Amino acid sequence: MTATLAARNAAANPARTRGFVPALEGMRGMAALGVLLTHVAFQTGATGMPVLGRIWERFDMAVAVFFALSGFLLWRPHATAARDLGAAPSVGYYLRHRAARILPAYWAVVCFVLILLPSAADTAGWRVWASNLALTQVFVPLTLTDGLTQMWSLSVEVAFYLVLPLLAFALVRLRGKSARWRAPAVLALALVSLSWNFLPVPTPDAIHADNWLPAYLPWFAAGMLLAELVDDVHPLSIWRRIGGNQLLMWTVALIAFLLSSTDFGGPAGLTRAEPWQYAAKMALGAIIGFGLLAPLVLGDRKHRWLESSVAATLGRWSYGIFLWHLAVLTIVFPVFGILPFGGNFVYVLVLTVAITLPVAAASYALVEEPSRRLARRMDRRKTERKDAGVAAEERPISPRGVPDPAQVGAP
Repeated sequence: MTATLAARNAAANPARTRGFVPALEGMRGMAALGVLLTHVAFQTGATGMPVLGRIWERFDMAVAVFFALSGFLLWRPHATAARDLGAAPSVGYYLRHRAARILPAYWAVVCFVLILLPSAADTAGWRVWASNLALTQVFVPLTLTDGLTQMWSLSVEVAFYLVLPLLAFALVRLRGKSARWRAPAVLALALVSLSWNFLPVPTPDAIHADNWLPAYLPWFAAGMLLAELVDDVHPLSIWRRIGGNQLLMWTVALIAFLLSSTDFGGPAGLTRAEPWQYAAKMALGAIIGFGLLAPLVLGDRKHRWLESSVAATLGRWSYGIFLWHLAVLTIVFPVFGILPFGGNFVYVLVLTVAITLPVAAASYALVEEPSRRLARRMDRRKTERKDAGVAAEERPISPRGVPDPAQVGAP
């Protein structure tokens, strides 16, 4: 009966049955280039341009897309398990594979920057080393250093990885017929989190609580909400149809992006936003992340560019692009005789992309993928040992304690 129901659900909405959505990989690559672009714009002074400067600056909303992607991909196993359409991974498996995906490549770039990049190495004491290796920069004052300042977002991302099993446990009773309440619960989490910046959270000097996970939960929740909608049936089907409309959703995302580039989404430059501006930016980022991703996972149409081989390659390299682009950018200025904040936006952008891509490709081939393969091999060996132990326990034993000859050599 369960298999029949699952088959009917799959036939009713084929998009929901896809375990891997190629367009998401392409979108990840675009988001990585968006982060690169905004940092090049800032360090060349292009963010000071009339009108366009605010647009370049607000490409930092690409981080909202990254967070929404993580929310969708990591929450989806729990959403499907709540509807008896799959099984969620164990906490140990989940954390092991997250560590294999994130840490080796990250530690490689941290060691490179803190040893070989003069502007960072000259000020890298034990506290800078410890906080960067442990991804606790957003909690330890004055430890975001040249070539690694973008890692604040990775620190937030890893905090989400650690909190996600707790969120899953909090909703574990919303299963079967009660699963329809999971989407409202995730939406409520996002709305409540928008109040974070209004709270008087005590922090050390030079540390701001608006760089901590609670502030960014709306961006993750945008992806989590998608994970709930993609496998839900009947009650929310109208929202799936709306979300699957690419023209509508991407128009909404564009409007939210343009709004975020005004003072409504925060002041220009590094000036600290008012609490209401920060809440507005978080809300707009959630809309951008949801709006860009929803048609990819809820709709049925093909996305030729995002599913192209070029976009897929950029997606595979996206983590390396994120990790290495600021170190590359820091090196580009002295090597090519360019003054920071002195213009040459397009020239520096081309140079940074041209150098970052092969470095990211090397990171993927030499560090990221081998680390993931190692984690998968360890899982297979663990499974084989477990299966062997179960087989040994089930093997019949003769009265004298000798294995039954009929079972010797049996598979």
